[in-house]
Amino acid sequence: MAISLLSLSTTQSMRPPLLTVYGTAGVGKTTFGFSAPNPVGLLTEDGLGLIQATVFPLFRTLPDFLAGMDALINEPHDYETAVIDSLDWLEPLIWAEVCRQQGINSIEEVGYGKGYTFAIDLWRNEYIARLNRLRDERGMGVVQIAHAVIKRFDSPETEPYDRYEIKLHAKAAALIQEHSDAVLFANYKVATTKSNVGFGKQVNRAVGTGQRALYTQERPAFLAKNRYNLSPELPLEWNALQAQLGGQPIPDQT
Repeated sequence: MAISLLSLSTTQSMRPPLLTVYGTAGVGKTTFGFSAPNPVGLLTEDGLGLIQATVFPLFRTLPDFLAGMDALINEPHDYETAVIDSLDWLEPLIWAEVCRQQGINSIEEVGYGKGYTFAIDLWRNEYIARLNRLRDERGMGVVQIAHAVIKRFDSPETEPYDRYEIKLHAKAAALIQEHSDAVLFANYKVATTKSNVGFGKQVNRAVGTGQRALYTQERPAFLAKNRYNLSPELPLEWNALQAQLGGQPIPDQT
């Protein structure tokens, strides 16, 4: 095929959103995810509590989990959002599949960290490939839920410091972050106040109001990103996010 400047065109491919929502324990990540339009859950952990939701049976192996995704891809249904709960409980299923394929008992048995490279291949070629099909072939949005962990961040510009990140192996976390249209950090809002402790000394004490927030842009304390031009902070409510999205699918920027 001959290529020239006459081949140029202006197009914008529109895809349903792929969101990753991570945060502290009990903040309301699952409730948020199942507030998305007409959701169906693919669960790797039993964390629904009293939430009323349509879900597959709890998945305990990667092949079963992928079969659930295939059912959403291939079978007739009217679900609009796939909720993956949670990524950090899916990861051990991926590691177990690596062990099964390699005939080993632990992913650490593969030298030089190659076990995690095999795991990344499964993340990319099996899991993410199906996410793309859910979006492109079935027009479904995706909400991936994960827990948060505090990790040391070695910045090239400042002294190292701690921040919240997604609770995944570093290679898997980087892949998920890259592929997501938005990585959103959910947490309780905390203020500090100074208290006298005697002898002219004061200490900072944390004060919480129970208010929960969704952070959409990266800060030193946490990882976040979005391709929507969202406000830096939103209430942890689906309607607040939907109001800024305007009900429109997100442009394909991958």
